[in-house]
Amino acid sequence: MTQPTPAPGAAASATRAKRSPLVLLVAGEASGDLRGAELIGELRALRPDVRVTGVGGDRLRAAGMDVLVDAAELSAMGVTELFGRVGSIVRSYRRVRGAITGANGAERPDLVVLIDFPDFNLRLAKVARRTGIPVLYYVSPQVWAWRRYRVRTLAKRVDHLAVVFPFEADLYRGLTEVSFVGHPALETVRATSAPADVRRRHGLAPDRPLVTLLPGSRGSEVRALLPAMAEAVRRLGVQAIVALAHESLRPVAQEICPDGPPLVHGETWDLVAAADLVLLSSGTATLETALLERPMVIMYRLSPLSYGLARMLVRVPFIGMPNLILGKAAVPELIQADVTPERIAAEARGILDDPARAAAMRADLARVRALLGEPGAAHRAAGIALRMIDEQPGPRST
Repeated sequence: MTQPTPAPGAAASATRAKRSPLVLLVAGEASGDLRGAELIGELRALRPDVRVTGVGGDRLRAAGMDVLVDAAELSAMGVTELFGRVGSIVRSYRRVRGAITGANGAERPDLVVLIDFPDFNLRLAKVARRTGIPVLYYVSPQVWAWRRYRVRTLAKRVDHLAVVFPFEADLYRGLTEVSFVGHPALETVRATSAPADVRRRHGLAPDRPLVTLLPGSRGSEVRALLPAMAEAVRRLGVQAIVALAHESLRPVAQEICPDGPPLVHGETWDLVAAADLVLLSSGTATLETALLERPMVIMYRLSPLSYGLARMLVRVPFIGMPNLILGKAAVPELIQADVTPERIAAEARGILDDPARAAAMRADLARVRALLGEPGAAHRAAGIALRMIDEQPGPRST
Protein backbone atom coordinates (compact mmCIF):
# COMPACT_ATOMS: atom_id res chain seq x y z
CA MET A 1 0.00 0.00 0.00
CA THR A 2 1.38 3.40 -0.99
CA GLN A 3 2.10 5.67 1.93
CA PRO A 4 0.63 9.19 1.70
CA THR A 5 3.09 11.96 0.91
CA PRO A 6 3.69 14.14 3.98
CA ALA A 7 2.32 17.65 3.74
CA PRO A 8 4.90 20.41 3.23
CA GLY A 9 6.55 21.19 6.55
CA ALA A 10 5.20 18.05 8.25
CA ALA A 11 8.64 16.45 8.56
CA ALA A 12 10.10 19.57 10.11
CA SER A 13 7.14 19.86 12.48
CA ALA A 14 7.56 16.22 13.50
CA THR A 15 11.25 16.78 14.17
CA ARG A 16 10.48 19.79 16.35
CA ALA A 17 7.87 17.79 18.24
CA LYS A 18 10.52 15.29 19.35
CA ARG A 19 12.50 17.85 21.30
CA SER A 20 11.84 20.93 23.39
CA PRO A 21 11.84 24.16 21.37
CA LEU A 22 14.96 26.33 21.41
CA VAL A 23 14.67 30.13 21.32
CA LEU A 24 17.65 32.40 20.68
CA LEU A 25 17.01 35.76 22.35
CA VAL A 26 19.16 38.89 22.03
CA ALA A 27 18.83 41.76 24.51
CA GLY A 28 21.85 44.06 24.50
CA GLU A 29 20.87 46.63 27.12
CA ALA A 30 19.55 46.81 30.69
CA SER A 31 15.96 47.57 29.65
CA GLY A 32 15.99 44.69 27.14
CA ASP A 33 17.37 42.38 29.82
CA LEU A 34 14.28 43.09 31.94
CA ARG A 35 11.86 42.73 29.03
CA GLY A 36 13.53 39.49 27.98
CA ALA A 37 13.30 38.01 31.48
CA GLU A 38 9.59 38.83 31.59
CA LEU A 39 9.12 37.16 28.21
CA ILE A 40 10.94 34.00 29.29
CA GLY A 41 8.70 33.77 32.33
CA GLU A 42 5.58 33.93 30.18
CA LEU A 43 6.98 31.50 27.59
CA ARG A 44 7.69 28.90 30.25
CA ALA A 45 4.32 29.45 31.87
CA LEU A 46 2.73 28.52 28.54
CA ARG A 47 5.28 25.84 27.57
CA PRO A 48 7.57 24.74 30.41
CA ASP A 49 10.03 22.87 28.20
CA VAL A 50 11.11 25.91 26.18
CA ARG A 51 14.89 26.43 26.21
CA VAL A 52 16.40 29.89 25.74
CA THR A 53 19.93 30.90 24.79
CA GLY A 54 21.50 34.13 23.55
CA VAL A 55 22.62 37.58 24.70
CA GLY A 56 21.56 39.06 28.01
CA GLY A 57 22.50 40.22 31.48
CA ASP A 58 21.79 39.35 35.08
CA ARG A 59 18.00 39.23 34.79
CA LEU A 60 17.97 36.91 31.80
CA ARG A 61 20.58 34.70 33.42
CA ALA A 62 18.44 34.53 36.58
CA ALA A 63 15.41 33.69 34.43
CA GLY A 64 17.23 30.60 33.17
CA MET A 65 18.71 31.72 29.86
CA ASP A 66 21.95 30.09 28.73
CA VAL A 67 23.97 33.28 28.18
CA LEU A 68 26.27 32.99 25.17
CA VAL A 69 27.33 36.64 25.38
CA ASP A 70 26.93 38.93 28.37
CA ALA A 71 25.17 42.15 27.40
CA ALA A 72 27.84 44.15 29.23
CA GLU A 73 30.26 43.19 26.43
CA LEU A 74 28.11 45.15 23.98
CA SER A 75 27.41 48.27 26.03
CA ALA A 76 28.40 51.49 24.30
CA MET A 77 26.73 54.80 23.50
CA GLY A 78 27.28 56.84 20.37
CA VAL A 79 29.61 56.46 17.43
CA THR A 80 32.88 57.55 19.03
CA GLU A 81 32.17 55.60 22.22
CA LEU A 82 31.69 52.51 20.05
CA PHE A 83 35.21 52.57 18.65
CA GLY A 84 36.81 51.22 21.82
CA ARG A 85 34.46 48.21 21.88
CA VAL A 86 34.62 47.15 18.23
CA GLY A 87 36.70 44.02 18.80
CA SER A 88 34.45 42.72 21.56
CA ILE A 89 31.31 43.51 19.59
CA VAL A 90 32.58 41.73 16.46
CA ARG A 91 33.52 38.63 18.45
CA SER A 92 30.13 38.62 20.15
CA TYR A 93 28.32 39.04 16.84
CA ARG A 94 30.20 36.12 15.27
CA ARG A 95 29.39 33.88 18.20
CA VAL A 96 25.67 34.66 18.04
CA ARG A 97 25.65 34.38 14.26
CA GLY A 98 27.19 30.91 14.60
CA ALA A 99 24.49 29.91 17.06
CA ILE A 100 21.83 30.93 14.52
CA THR A 101 23.41 29.18 11.55
CA GLY A 102 24.40 26.03 13.45
CA ALA A 103 28.13 26.54 13.03
CA ASN A 104 30.34 23.75 14.38
CA GLY A 105 27.37 21.46 14.82
CA ALA A 106 25.46 23.76 17.16
CA GLU A 107 21.73 23.17 17.43
CA ARG A 108 19.88 25.79 15.40
CA PRO A 109 17.08 27.64 17.18
CA ASP A 110 13.41 27.34 16.26
CA LEU A 111 12.89 31.07 16.71
CA VAL A 112 15.02 34.19 17.02
CA VAL A 113 13.64 36.87 19.37
CA LEU A 114 15.24 40.31 19.17
CA ILE A 115 14.68 43.07 21.71
CA ASP A 116 15.51 46.66 20.68
CA PHE A 117 19.32 47.15 20.14
CA PRO A 118 18.96 47.73 16.37
CA ASP A 119 22.54 48.08 15.07
CA PHE A 120 23.39 44.60 16.34
CA ASN A 121 20.01 42.94 15.97
CA LEU A 122 19.12 43.98 12.43
CA ARG A 123 22.24 42.23 11.18
CA LEU A 124 21.25 39.09 13.07
CA ALA A 125 17.73 39.34 11.65
CA LYS A 126 19.22 39.18 8.15
CA VAL A 127 21.27 36.12 9.10
CA ALA A 128 18.19 34.38 10.49
CA ARG A 129 16.23 35.16 7.33
CA ARG A 130 18.92 33.61 5.16
CA THR A 131 19.03 30.59 7.43
CA GLY A 132 15.26 30.09 7.34
CA ILE A 133 14.58 30.77 11.02
CA PRO A 134 11.59 32.97 11.87
CA VAL A 135 12.27 36.28 13.62
CA LEU A 136 10.14 38.00 16.24
CA TYR A 137 11.11 41.56 17.16
CA TYR A 138 9.72 42.42 20.59
CA VAL A 139 10.01 46.07 21.66
CA SER A 140 10.96 47.20 18.19
CA PRO A 141 13.79 49.74 17.90
CA GLN A 142 12.79 53.36 17.55
CA VAL A 143 14.04 53.73 14.01
CA TRP A 144 11.01 55.93 13.36
CA ALA A 145 12.65 58.53 15.60
CA TRP A 146 16.18 58.71 14.24
CA ARG A 147 16.61 56.44 11.21
CA ARG A 148 13.31 56.58 9.39
CA TYR A 149 14.87 55.06 6.30
CA ARG A 150 15.36 51.81 8.25
CA VAL A 151 11.64 51.23 8.82
CA ARG A 152 11.33 49.22 5.61
CA THR A 153 14.63 47.42 6.26
CA LEU A 154 13.40 46.28 9.65
CA ALA A 155 10.02 45.23 8.28
CA LYS A 156 11.66 43.21 5.50
CA ARG A 157 13.92 41.27 7.87
CA VAL A 158 11.41 40.20 10.53
CA ASP A 159 8.38 37.93 10.42
CA HIS A 160 6.46 39.60 13.22
CA LEU A 161 6.79 42.85 15.15
CA ALA A 162 5.36 42.95 18.69
CA VAL A 163 5.29 46.71 19.30
CA VAL A 164 4.70 48.52 22.59
CA PHE A 165 3.41 51.89 21.36
CA PRO A 166 0.12 52.14 19.44
CA PHE A 167 1.50 54.52 16.80
CA GLU A 168 4.15 51.93 15.88
CA ALA A 169 1.48 49.47 14.76
CA ASP A 170 0.16 52.08 12.33
CA LEU A 171 3.68 52.74 11.06
CA TYR A 172 4.44 49.10 10.19
CA ARG A 173 1.00 47.89 9.13
CA GLY A 174 1.11 46.69 5.53
CA LEU A 175 4.88 46.19 5.64
CA THR A 176 5.05 43.10 7.89
CA GLU A 177 3.01 41.26 10.50
CA VAL A 178 2.60 43.62 13.44
CA SER A 179 0.78 43.46 16.77
CA PHE A 180 0.40 46.15 19.40
CA VAL A 181 0.85 44.17 22.62
CA GLY A 182 0.77 47.08 25.07
CA HIS A 183 3.73 48.28 27.09
CA PRO A 184 5.29 45.78 29.54
CA ALA A 185 6.14 48.55 31.98
CA LEU A 186 2.44 48.93 32.79
CA GLU A 187 2.47 45.83 34.98
CA THR A 188 6.02 45.87 36.24
CA VAL A 189 6.77 49.47 37.17
CA ARG A 190 5.63 50.01 40.72
CA ALA A 191 7.16 50.92 44.05
CA THR A 192 7.33 48.15 46.63
CA SER A 193 8.00 50.39 49.64
CA ALA A 194 6.27 53.50 50.95
CA PRO A 195 8.25 56.73 50.41
CA ALA A 196 8.66 57.20 54.17
CA ASP A 197 10.13 53.69 54.49
CA VAL A 198 12.53 54.30 51.60
CA ARG A 199 13.80 57.50 53.19
CA ARG A 200 14.18 55.84 56.57
CA ARG A 201 16.04 52.88 55.05
CA HIS A 202 18.64 55.15 53.48
CA GLY A 203 18.97 57.69 56.28
CA LEU A 204 17.20 60.46 54.34
CA ALA A 205 15.34 63.23 56.12
CA PRO A 206 11.54 62.89 55.87
CA ASP A 207 10.91 66.64 55.68
CA ARG A 208 13.50 67.76 53.09
CA PRO A 209 13.14 67.63 49.29
CA LEU A 210 14.65 64.51 47.76
CA VAL A 211 16.13 64.42 44.26
CA THR A 212 16.80 60.98 42.75
CA LEU A 213 19.49 60.74 40.06
CA LEU A 214 19.29 58.17 37.24
CA PRO A 215 22.44 58.82 35.19
CA GLY A 216 21.93 55.96 32.72
CA SER A 217 22.58 52.28 32.12
CA ARG A 218 25.98 52.62 30.40
CA GLY A 219 29.29 53.73 31.79
CA SER A 220 29.60 56.38 29.08
CA GLU A 221 26.24 57.86 30.06
CA VAL A 222 27.17 57.95 33.75
CA ARG A 223 30.46 59.70 32.96
CA ALA A 224 28.69 62.22 30.72
CA LEU A 225 25.81 63.09 33.06
CA LEU A 226 26.52 62.29 36.70
CA PRO A 227 29.15 65.02 37.34
CA ALA A 228 26.74 67.78 36.27
CA MET A 229 23.82 66.17 38.11
CA ALA A 230 25.77 65.85 41.36
CA GLU A 231 27.04 69.42 41.20
CA ALA A 232 23.52 70.68 40.50
CA VAL A 233 22.06 69.04 43.62
CA ARG A 234 24.97 70.38 45.67
CA ARG A 235 24.08 73.88 44.50
CA LEU A 236 20.41 73.28 45.23
CA GLY A 237 21.22 72.26 48.78
CA VAL A 238 18.81 69.32 48.68
CA GLN A 239 19.34 65.71 49.63
CA ALA A 240 19.94 63.32 46.76
CA ILE A 241 20.46 59.65 46.02
CA VAL A 242 21.77 57.84 42.92
CA ALA A 243 19.86 54.85 41.53
CA LEU A 244 22.35 52.65 39.68
CA ALA A 245 20.99 50.74 36.67
CA HIS A 246 23.25 47.81 37.58
CA GLU A 247 25.96 47.04 40.11
CA SER A 248 28.79 47.13 37.57
CA LEU A 249 28.35 50.93 37.37
CA ARG A 250 29.25 51.44 41.04
CA PRO A 251 33.03 51.94 40.47
CA VAL A 252 32.34 54.55 37.79
CA ALA A 253 29.88 56.43 39.99
CA GLN A 254 32.15 56.22 43.04
CA GLU A 255 35.00 57.71 41.05
CA ILE A 256 32.79 60.63 40.05
CA CYS A 257 31.12 61.12 43.45
CA PRO A 258 33.50 59.79 46.11
CA ASP A 259 31.77 61.78 48.87
CA GLY A 260 28.13 61.22 47.91
CA PRO A 261 25.26 61.15 47.12
CA PRO A 262 24.62 57.55 48.24
CA LEU A 263 24.73 54.93 45.46
CA VAL A 264 21.98 52.31 45.49
CA HIS A 265 21.34 49.40 43.13
CA GLY A 266 18.14 47.36 42.88
CA GLU A 267 15.67 49.93 44.24
CA THR A 268 15.19 52.26 41.30
CA TRP A 269 11.40 52.39 41.30
CA ASP A 270 11.23 52.83 45.08
CA LEU A 271 13.78 55.65 44.89
CA VAL A 272 11.90 57.33 42.05
CA ALA A 273 8.53 57.06 43.80
CA ALA A 274 10.01 58.56 46.99
CA ALA A 275 11.51 61.56 45.16
CA ASP A 276 10.17 65.07 44.79
CA LEU A 277 12.11 65.34 41.53
CA VAL A 278 14.05 62.96 39.27
CA LEU A 279 17.07 63.96 37.17
CA LEU A 280 17.65 61.31 34.55
CA SER A 281 19.17 60.22 31.28
CA SER A 282 17.00 59.98 28.21
CA GLY A 283 15.84 56.39 27.71
CA THR A 284 13.50 53.78 29.11
CA ALA A 285 13.76 55.27 32.60
CA THR A 286 11.87 58.36 31.42
CA LEU A 287 8.82 56.23 30.66
CA GLU A 288 9.10 54.36 33.96
CA THR A 289 9.36 57.66 35.84
CA ALA A 290 6.29 58.90 34.00
CA LEU A 291 4.33 55.81 35.05
CA LEU A 292 5.29 56.59 38.67
CA GLU A 293 4.07 60.17 38.00
CA ARG A 294 7.16 61.89 39.34
CA PRO A 295 8.30 65.30 38.01
CA MET A 296 11.55 65.02 36.09
CA VAL A 297 14.24 66.75 34.06
CA ILE A 298 15.51 64.67 31.12
CA MET A 299 19.11 64.91 29.91
CA TYR A 300 20.96 63.75 26.81
CA ARG A 301 24.65 64.17 26.05
CA LEU A 302 26.96 62.47 23.54
CA SER A 303 30.42 63.19 22.24
CA PRO A 304 30.38 66.11 19.76
CA LEU A 305 30.86 63.80 16.76
CA SER A 306 28.13 61.38 17.87
CA TYR A 307 25.74 64.24 18.55
CA GLY A 308 26.48 65.89 15.20
CA LEU A 309 25.63 62.66 13.40
CA ALA A 310 22.53 62.16 15.54
CA ARG A 311 21.20 65.61 14.68
CA MET A 312 21.29 64.72 11.01
CA LEU A 313 19.22 61.58 11.63
CA VAL A 314 16.69 62.51 14.32
CA ARG A 315 13.21 63.19 12.99
CA VAL A 316 11.20 63.76 16.17
CA PRO A 317 10.62 66.96 18.16
CA PHE A 318 11.51 65.54 21.59
CA ILE A 319 14.03 63.12 23.10
CA GLY A 320 11.98 62.08 26.14
CA MET A 321 9.42 59.31 25.69
CA PRO A 322 6.79 61.03 27.90
CA ASN A 323 6.94 64.11 25.69
CA LEU A 324 6.78 62.01 22.51
CA ILE A 325 3.75 60.08 23.76
CA LEU A 326 1.94 63.21 24.93
CA GLY A 327 2.94 65.25 21.88
CA LYS A 328 4.11 68.21 23.93
CA ALA A 329 6.94 69.38 26.19
CA ALA A 330 5.35 68.16 29.40
CA VAL A 331 8.75 67.82 31.11
CA PRO A 332 11.94 69.81 30.45
CA GLU A 333 14.72 68.39 28.30
CA LEU A 334 18.37 69.46 28.46
CA ILE A 335 20.45 68.45 25.45
CA GLN A 336 24.21 68.45 24.91
CA ALA A 337 25.71 71.85 25.89
CA ASP A 338 22.69 72.60 28.08
CA VAL A 339 23.62 69.74 30.42
CA THR A 340 25.40 71.98 32.92
CA PRO A 341 25.06 72.28 36.70
CA GLU A 342 23.64 75.78 36.25
CA ARG A 343 20.90 74.76 33.82
CA ILE A 344 20.03 71.59 35.70
CA ALA A 345 19.78 73.49 38.99
CA ALA A 346 17.62 76.19 37.38
CA GLU A 347 15.16 73.68 35.90
CA ALA A 348 15.05 71.71 39.14
CA ARG A 349 14.47 74.82 41.25
CA GLY A 350 11.65 75.88 38.95
CA ILE A 351 9.84 72.61 39.74
CA LEU A 352 10.73 72.22 43.43
CA ASP A 353 9.73 75.81 44.26
CA ASP A 354 6.48 75.79 42.26
CA PRO A 355 3.93 73.27 43.61
CA ALA A 356 1.42 74.21 40.89
CA ARG A 357 3.92 73.45 38.13
CA ALA A 358 4.84 70.13 39.75
CA ALA A 359 1.14 69.20 40.08
CA ALA A 360 0.49 70.06 36.41
CA MET A 361 3.45 67.89 35.40
CA ARG A 362 2.12 64.97 37.43
CA ALA A 363 -1.30 65.35 35.81
CA ASP A 364 0.28 65.22 32.34
CA LEU A 365 2.27 62.13 33.27
CA ALA A 366 -0.87 60.38 34.53
CA ARG A 367 -2.16 60.51 30.94
CA VAL A 368 0.83 58.50 29.70
CA ARG A 369 -0.47 55.33 31.36
CA ALA A 370 -3.85 55.63 29.65
CA LEU A 371 -2.19 55.83 26.23
CA LEU A 372 -0.15 52.62 26.59
CA GLY A 373 -2.84 49.96 26.31
CA GLU A 374 -3.60 47.18 28.79
CA PRO A 375 -1.27 45.11 31.00
CA GLY A 376 -0.13 41.70 29.69
CA ALA A 377 2.40 42.66 26.99
CA ALA A 378 4.87 39.87 27.76
CA HIS A 379 2.07 37.27 27.85
CA ARG A 380 0.77 38.39 24.45
CA ALA A 381 4.29 38.44 22.99
CA ALA A 382 4.92 34.93 24.34
CA GLY A 383 1.77 33.70 22.63
CA ILE A 384 2.99 35.13 19.33
CA ALA A 385 6.40 33.49 19.83
CA LEU A 386 4.92 30.05 20.45
CA ARG A 387 2.65 30.31 17.42
CA MET A 388 5.67 31.17 15.31
CA ILE A 389 7.53 28.14 16.64
CA ASP A 390 4.63 25.87 15.77
CA GLU A 391 4.23 27.24 12.25
CA GLN A 392 6.47 25.98 9.46
CA PRO A 393 7.96 29.00 7.68
CA GLY A 394 7.67 29.10 3.92
CA PRO A 395 10.26 30.33 1.39
CA ARG A 396 12.12 33.39 2.61
CA SER A 397 13.98 36.22 0.96
CA THR A 398 16.58 38.68 2.18
